Amino acid sequence: MKKTLRLAGCAAGFAAFAVALALAQQAAAISIEFVNQFDYPGSGNQTRPQKINDKGQIAGIVVDASGVSFGFSLRGSNFSPPLIDPNDAGALTEARGINNRGIICGDYLDSAGAFEGFFFSHGTFTNYAPEPTFTIVLGINNSGDFCGSEIPSSTGVQSAFVNLGGVKTDFAIPNATATLAYQINDANQVCGYFNDENALSHGFWRDTNNKLHAPIDPAGSTTTIIFGNNDRNMMVGRFIDGAGLTHGLLFVPPNRFFVYDFPGATFTSLNGINRSNQIVGRYTDPSSGIDHGILLQVVNSGDSVELPLATTSATTRSVPLRAANTNPAY
Repeated sequence: MKKTLRLAGCAAGFAAFAVALALAQQAAAISIEFVNQFDYPGSGNQTRPQKINDKGQIAGIVVDASGVSFGFSLRGSNFSPPLIDPNDAGALTEARGINNRGIICGDYLDSAGAFEGFFFSHGTFTNYAPEPTFTIVLGINNSGDFCGSEIPSSTGVQSAFVNLGGVKTDFAIPNATATLAYQINDANQVCGYFNDENALSHGFWRDTNNKLHAPIDPAGSTTTIIFGNNDRNMMVGRFIDGAGLTHGLLFVPPNRFFVYDFPGATFTSLNGINRSNQIVGRYTDPSSGIDHGILLQVVNSGDSVELPLATTSATTRSVPLRAANTNPAY
């Protein structure tokens, strides 16, 4: 049975925010429906889906009971065997994205303790590390263009990158010390997050003309992470409110935010969205501490509503920043 969750807050001090979001959602006639839950087989496994392609195939990360991380793919009800890069020397391989051809991208930890990127297709890993001290590949579109984050040796500052047709370009939010590009759609619109002076995260997106739009922060948030977008540039992620609770987030540019909380959970994250507006994410069971994968569906709950393409003219806000955490989020 499907459950429909509308905008809701679940903590003291969050009620006013929830009411405002509920009114916004009612006007848009949008709801987010629970479809199913899924878990990688094995006792104590943490299931952390990352992206979903237009065929409904999912790529993600499993952290097992011993703390080992490996990638997985899911087609229908069939999980792949653990995906482990052959050069993984740190018990950490992470599948981050998947396109319609089934090409999976991600990262792993090498023998020097550095992150390197990879692509996995037809049973073969191909490594990608133009910056050998830190390169992660976080998203890939259906043309094979991809994005991620690296630390260029020329600057030493963690930047986002896009690779279009084999040409890699670094970019960063002005003054940021860590910028990560998490997904690129077929229009080459990129989304992700950056860190501020207190190592708190804020979302951003980059349009096809290379214009940066930031920060993306729903009212009442203290930290926002954007993980994925689809070809309509609808974006998903999560944010932390003032009470320390983590909520799943759907953002429709220029300024519409929708919240999804798995019932009873204090941590919900939405990580990927496809052309059909299917969303994959996860929640943490507060009693066991185990992460479970979830599949959701964005629907028009009233009359047919066309969700707008991004037309915002907002520009990047420049703020003074200092050190930030370089590790990518799940």
